[in-house]
Amino acid sequence: MTHRRFAAGAGLALAAVLTLTACGGSGSGNSGGDSSADGSTTITMAGWDLAKTPEFNALAEGFNAQSDDVKIEVVEYPSGDDYVTAMTTDIAAGTASDIVMMKQNTDFIRFSGDDLLLDVSDVADGLDPQTGALDVYQTDDGQTLAVPFRNDFWVVYYNKDLFDQAGVEYPDGSWTWDDYQETAQALKDGGLPDGAYPVYQHTWQSTVQGFAQAQTPGADILSGDFDYLEPYYERALAMQDEGLQQTFGTATTGSLHHSSEFGRQRAAMVPMGTWFSSQLLTQIADGEADEFAWGIAPVPQYDDSTTGLDNTPVTIGGPTGMAINARIDEAKVEAAKEFLAYAAGEEGAQVLAGLGLSPALVNDTTLEAMLAVDGMPQDDLSAFALSTAEVKQENPVDPNIAQIQTILSALHTEVMPGAASVDQAISTAESRVANEIQD
Repeated sequence: MTHRRFAAGAGLALAAVLTLTACGGSGSGNSGGDSSADGSTTITMAGWDLAKTPEFNALAEGFNAQSDDVKIEVVEYPSGDDYVTAMTTDIAAGTASDIVMMKQNTDFIRFSGDDLLLDVSDVADGLDPQTGALDVYQTDDGQTLAVPFRNDFWVVYYNKDLFDQAGVEYPDGSWTWDDYQETAQALKDGGLPDGAYPVYQHTWQSTVQGFAQAQTPGADILSGDFDYLEPYYERALAMQDEGLQQTFGTATTGSLHHSSEFGRQRAAMVPMGTWFSSQLLTQIADGEADEFAWGIAPVPQYDDSTTGLDNTPVTIGGPTGMAINARIDEAKVEAAKEFLAYAAGEEGAQVLAGLGLSPALVNDTTLEAMLAVDGMPQDDLSAFALSTAEVKQENPVDPNIAQIQTILSALHTEVMPGAASVDQAISTAESRVANEIQD
């Protein structure tokens, strides 16, 4: 679990956003002793979807601008689940990039065994203690095999213009899930444009299971007891039935996406990770999304004990980390560690914040940089939502988590379209965990 709480600074400093240039290649790195014509050491770093994911080139450009003897070169890998497959293949072949990305915690479980990654405990020890998710990449024997540079978590994005049109008050940080449902009903009753819904809930299992797991007292995904999911699914199904959000079937068969549903004002609210801010800003700038007033609020809470601006809302999230390929040339290790310290430290955090992304290190300075990005909301609640949260890991680091999540994915795709009752699907999932994993 990561607990982050910082106060928003009074002034907002303008953040300089780096000019990005695409670099890198086909997804086949080189762990050899590369050196440039000027004698500098070249470190290759994995990245994906570089045209739409700016942080890799931005971090490389920022580091290269202040380093005379080390240069970072971004190597483009496939995105999505294909990243792990491609990286695994390259590691086995000895052609992987020097710096390996931990896209999600399940990646860390896969790569942390068999001496594939170097111990970077010395880098982690030198980072600001406020850096979120520092403990996620620690092993039982005391090694730290990666450091987080991003730490995204879930919030609620809302369209202020649609709230105004329906005559509904904006979120104020005090919502439970019941308040969220009641607000969605008020939006519907108040009148939204044709084709617009109060909520868009994406098809991922995270949108139901993640919050239930993080917020319900005593919930433990590794236990195989999933009764805590029931009220969250009952609410999601009720909101579908009442026309407060698109049905799961419509979202699936229509290949709907949160970015277009919110960006084209077909949804007044969307629960989504903080990574969406940068994506939304880019889409608005490119004309792929409408221009409208929007804000960010904490996700609704299990009960009122964690609501309000005097409390810390509980949400789900997870870091993106950097590790060093164990097959890196020994002469390049210190240079690679230098870049990890930059990316996960204050300077790298400023680069990410200047893109509207949530770095692992969030303090007054990085928060101001995030809010200063052109187009970001400037209201106090958005600042609170971006800086104040108890972030619980959606996927705890455990050898069984991938298999459990596969079982829970089947539960999700049965319950949401109504193919199975909530009780029936939970019972089936519990039996599968007991028979396929625990036994």
